[in-house]
Amino acid sequence: MSDTPAAAIADLAPLDRLRQQKAWNWYDWANSAFYTTVLSVMFAPYMITVAGEAAGCADPDETCDKTVNVLGLHLAAGALPSYLISFATISSVLVLPVVGAFVDRSPYKKRYMAGFAWAGAAVGSQLFFLRGEQWQLGAISVVVASILAGCSLVAYYAILVDISTEDERDRASSRGWAWGYLGGGVLLALNLVLFLGHDTFGLSKGMSVRLSLLSASVWWAAFTIIPFVKLHDYAPRSVLPETGNIWKRSFGQLVVTLKDLPNYPMTLTFLLAYIFYNDGIQTVIYAASTYGEKQLGFGTSVLIGTILLIQFVAFGGALFFGRLAARYGAYRSILGGTFAWMGVVVAALLLPEKNVALFLLVAVAIGIVLGGTQALSRSFYSLLIPRGREGEYFALYNAAERGTSWFGTLLFGIMFQATGSYRPAILALIVFFVLGAYFLLRLDPERGIREAGNRLPAVV
Repeated sequence: MSDTPAAAIADLAPLDRLRQQKAWNWYDWANSAFYTTVLSVMFAPYMITVAGEAAGCADPDETCDKTVNVLGLHLAAGALPSYLISFATISSVLVLPVVGAFVDRSPYKKRYMAGFAWAGAAVGSQLFFLRGEQWQLGAISVVVASILAGCSLVAYYAILVDISTEDERDRASSRGWAWGYLGGGVLLALNLVLFLGHDTFGLSKGMSVRLSLLSASVWWAAFTIIPFVKLHDYAPRSVLPETGNIWKRSFGQLVVTLKDLPNYPMTLTFLLAYIFYNDGIQTVIYAASTYGEKQLGFGTSVLIGTILLIQFVAFGGALFFGRLAARYGAYRSILGGTFAWMGVVVAALLLPEKNVALFLLVAVAIGIVLGGTQALSRSFYSLLIPRGREGEYFALYNAAERGTSWFGTLLFGIMFQATGSYRPAILALIVFFVLGAYFLLRLDPERGIREAGNRLPAVV
């Protein structure tokens, strides 16, 4: 009889995990504001204007070949944002794996996530002072904040494994991405209202941008409080023993992981696939506004509306692909997504000039596959990571994403220079999705999950 009460008690673990997943989703909502408002939309054009003024351009809003001095290097004002983001990217490749090793050994992953986030938001808030001769402060701030944002994501992604089973991973990741697109889209919409109506609010154009840049950091820091308070701490699991001080242990673990990666050939194959198709995704997003303006002849209002449309459609796309994964598995859904991206590229190639309806239709397609492929890539990769190595393997994931994200833009630029048209340049991007699909087709997902020591979900 003593066993009867215990047997009657329901298993509350799934409810607890669901609460943790909902708390975890808030960090996607929080950090997406920085990536959307700052890195994707507001920072680059404003930095070009400010640096152009510092360089002495007669009209800093027009193309100007005058340079600014950055650590003894004379860089064109118009190219400065690209150089800064590239430098942040390269630095992240070196820093993130080390951070991942610390995260794997810590029972306080949420403290790493929040600590890096608040530090990044504090540094990012300095972008409010980006004006006149203070462009250097803005340059330093965007680089450091970008690196800290990447560090926080390493811990954030690692937490996903602690709060979800293999069968729950796709749903949790999809909801997180959906919340991220929604949060980033809401703040971006508010900031675009402020920017476009700055005269109505009694603000200068520059002040509206500076307030928008500041709002992203405030949003990032404020909403990070929710997951920091509500998430539990989890003890590290199956971490390989290392001797020496913490620096030696961290770098030692990185070396061990890099040497050990070939022992997980399916994990390596997926990373190669991800490098290619993610580069294609990032370049399509980067090139969309240029293609729309220069090739198809659309004005600023159409392009701004398209950016917001993609952001909000991606919210639904992430949830839709989450349902697809529940039925067909994450692997098949990602593979299907790469073929859908090929269709998007071909559709973009065939778009007639100044046809807003068709342009927006392609934008809807982009939003659907954008949210879905990114969300499921994260969850599927988590199944291919050996237990206890989540932080460092996700650091490799982020490093692979950031360290190669210039291939697509380089190809886009070369094709335009060779042909003088953006149509062949946009078509050339299909090669990244073809290569991504090639490596995905060489991947045996069940073998990869078993080799990593994880349990096979009901549907792969």
